[in-house]
Amino acid sequence: MVNKVALLTAGGFAPCLSSAIGGLIERYTEIAPDVEIIAYRYGYQGLLQGDSITVTDDVRRNAHLLHGFGGSPIGNSRVKLTNAADLVKRGLVAEGVDPLQAAADRLTEDGVDVLHTIGGDDTITTAADLAAFLARNDYALTVVGLPKTIDNDVIPIKQSLGAWTAAEQGARFAENIIGEHNSGSRMLIVHEVMGRHCGWLTAATAQAYRDWLDTREWLPEIGLSREGWDVHGVYVPEAVFDLEAEAARLRTVMDTVGSVNLFVSEGAGLDTIVAELEKSGAEVARDPFGHVKIDKVNPGAWFASKFAELLGAQKVMVQKSGYYSRAAAANQADLDLIRSMTDLAVDSALRGEPGVIGQDEEQGDVLRAIEFDRIKGGKPFDITVPWFGDLLAGIGQPPAQAAAAH
Repeated sequence: MVNKVALLTAGGFAPCLSSAIGGLIERYTEIAPDVEIIAYRYGYQGLLQGDSITVTDDVRRNAHLLHGFGGSPIGNSRVKLTNAADLVKRGLVAEGVDPLQAAADRLTEDGVDVLHTIGGDDTITTAADLAAFLARNDYALTVVGLPKTIDNDVIPIKQSLGAWTAAEQGARFAENIIGEHNSGSRMLIVHEVMGRHCGWLTAATAQAYRDWLDTREWLPEIGLSREGWDVHGVYVPEAVFDLEAEAARLRTVMDTVGSVNLFVSEGAGLDTIVAELEKSGAEVARDPFGHVKIDKVNPGAWFASKFAELLGAQKVMVQKSGYYSRAAAANQADLDLIRSMTDLAVDSALRGEPGVIGQDEEQGDVLRAIEFDRIKGGKPFDITVPWFGDLLAGIGQPPAQAAAAH
């Protein structure tokens, strides 16, 4: 019997969080209106602190409003429940306290029967740790997760919530940034796209941007040319590239078009950049999950510095679309996906069926509650998919070759 459920969103933002919250509230109101709903503020941080919001009747009546906004109304944070030292340092648990035990005790004290987590692979793996702890210790609580990540890199989920919107928004960002291509002679523009280990978002953003180019009419006689506005290089973590060979190819573009526009995944070349920094004695900052803090490493600037000299660029611009894209409101494709997942998440919760809702690639893409122990992060982008090959061919870039396993 489910009497009370709790919601939380965690990790970085994605264009689905607000809508997913709205969808869960709507579904419970539709089929189980007597179930009480609370939301922990700032993710697992609020869970540990007992900081929650009660979903009132007024919120239930107006939950549809949440579909029109990005971000998360209940707030996010990056908290790993198995990293006790970090949580002690942040004042979220006392020294010697097991954070998983503290979270379980809080859920019990709050009378929660179901916990819905909405987040990416770090959030999901933390939910998996919590679910396993609850099961081992006979807590009567069901955890049902929803997969959120603009990187679209959760194994074995075919499509993560928010990724389609992020690609669309990244393309919109690029429309204005690449409009700068003739703001100076021999201009190099580097558009850095989020994607630590997975290049899907970079590739999908470049494809969405080129789809937009197809809708334009051009007037090359006055300098309004498709060639100047086009993408000239796409670089993702899964593919190797020869810097010298690419520089020679792009030098020709620079000489003939007068500018070069690159789409670069923030994870492309990251291992090389980190190795260079560590070799120089620099300290590489990492988050509580052990990930390199990419904003401190600045891969886009690294690519720009390497190519600028080789291309003879006279002006260089590096722009990042991540924060523009990730807090956007969900587009229609994502709204439809969110609805299907939130409906199933509530149905699964009421059945007492734990797991992460997603299209299971290992079971024929069936939408189901996927077992927590099968969920992993870091799913690589398949650079052999035909649309990516067509994208590279369309911009004159050699076919992608797989990088070493990472």
